Amino acid sequence: MDYIKCVESFVRTVTCGSFTAAADELGITPAMVGKHVQELERRTGCQLLHRTTRRQGVTDAGQRFYQIGLQILATVREADGLASQLNENVAGLLRISAPVTFGHQVLTPILARFLQQHPGVDAQVVLSDRKVDLIEERFHLAVRIGTINDDGMIAVPLPPYRMLLAASPDYLQRQGIPLKPDDLKQHHCISFSQWRSDHRWSLQGPSGSYDIPITPRLMVDSGEAIRQAALSGLGIVLHSTLTLQRDIDEGRLCQVLPDYLPPERPMHLLRLPVRPRLPIVSSFTDFFLNALRSGA
Repeated sequence: MDYIKCVESFVRTVTCGSFTAAADELGITPAMVGKHVQELERRTGCQLLHRTTRRQGVTDAGQRFYQIGLQILATVREADGLASQLNENVAGLLRISAPVTFGHQVLTPILARFLQQHPGVDAQVVLSDRKVDLIEERFHLAVRIGTINDDGMIAVPLPPYRMLLAASPDYLQRQGIPLKPDDLKQHHCISFSQWRSDHRWSLQGPSGSYDIPITPRLMVDSGEAIRQAALSGLGIVLHSTLTLQRDIDEGRLCQVLPDYLPPERPMHLLRLPVRPRLPIVSSFTDFFLNALRSGA
């Protein structure tokens, strides 16, 4: 039986939770998925799954092999592109993940210019503020905001992610303008749930750093939802300059406590530690970094 198919069947079963769900993704029958997993267990000499009539559970050995299986499948995908690499052709499908606002305003315009220069390249961009798994979800590159904890990933530094505080003129007229960081404790605040769960905003001002406890009136996991809540007059938001600056410039929002800014957050472009890099990945990475440096 095909070893790679056995590995893929096992990995999909663990990821999807059952033979049936894995079979739907692979386009084969649940019985065939089961045979592939049994063959893999015979070959490894280990039971990889606990089986019941309703579901499959992963054994300790299965959990270890699952991580190895992800690496095997990633290596196979890279090997499938070897012909293009040897011919030095920048061609194929490029999959990228990025935060929503950064993807809309920065990544997509740069990627569009790259695609115009490389007619042999197609791209899939997934814009989400969640942290994706490059191996399991088959991404070549991912833009990540914040501290990098992905062991083994190659992280290329990008310009830092800048943030500010803002509120609508209507809200400030009703509730007053905060003059110092401690005033935020008395205001309605709108919080981005994926950054901090302890309901504290960190600010840096002329006299040092501040760590202000807030009581969120609203917590959401979308930058655009935060922007809309601020525009509606619900309260004060702490979010990216990319998200809020145009509304500030056009008077829909007002910057709050302009002398007290949140610390800049690190930002990186992540890729898998595959050597040598595929030309499509190398070419876009260089193009993207040059565009950011030039401000184009």
